[in-house]
This record gives sequence, structure tokens and C-alpha cells, in this order.
Amino acid sequence: MIAELERVKASWKDVKDFLSVPHSKKEYNKIVSLLDLVIDEVGNKENHPLAPLLEVLGSLIESYEEENFKPIEGEPIEVLKFLMQEHNLSQKDMKQLGSQGVVSEILNGKRELNVRQIKELSKRFGVSPAVFI
Repeated sequence: MIAELERVKASWKDVKDFLSVPHSKKEYNKIVSLLDLVIDEVGNKENHPLAPLLEVLGSLIESYEEENFKPIEGEPIEVLKFLMQEHNLSQKDMKQLGSQGVVSEILNGKRELNVRQIKELSKRFGVSPAVFI
């Protein structure tokens, strides 16, 4: 166990900014940005060497969000509709999702949101990507 602790101590300064519970919006954003990169790298490959990092980063982000964000619950499409209504947005305003036809299919439950769309919505509305999953 002492050898493991020594290895952690040796590399801690290089990873502490990404593997510590965020206490500010800046720290939170840094971890969210890393999560985006890891998602792009890992994709759907459960056996990818970085797959466990997704869980760790998700837990750190969740910890910050529980303390700092009002929870939004519901089905992803209902949440999207609610946020659009709250921000007085129409389908035309949702170009980051795709064409108006794609937006219509999403809002009518005929198409699911993909990872890119979830990232865009998370940024646009300032909410956790988890509300759209």
C-alpha cells in the first residue's frame, strides 16, 4: 500500500485539478471540458482504458451540481421543451440541433438526442448534460 501511495503522491500535482471536487465555476468548467474530451475519446467503448475516468469525472461534476444547480427532472424531451419555453425559444432557434425537421423529430420523440446535441444543449442552457440523457 505504501508503494501505491508514493505513486499517487508523485503524480497528484499533475491530476489534482481534474480529480478533485470542484469548488468554483472555473474548476467545474475545467472538469466538464475534460469530460467532453474523454467522451469523444471513449465513445461507446466500455473496454476503453479511459472508460473508468468517465465515472470519476461524472461523480465530481454531480457533486458540484448538487450543491450549485437547481435540479431539473423529467424525460429529456420534456426538459428540452420546458427550457425552450422558459427561454422563449422556438424550433427555429434550435439550429444547434440540426435542421427544423430534425428538431421537430426530436421534440416529437421520433429521434433521440446524440452526444453532440446534448453537449450543445448543456452549454446553451447552462445545465448538466445528464438532464438530456
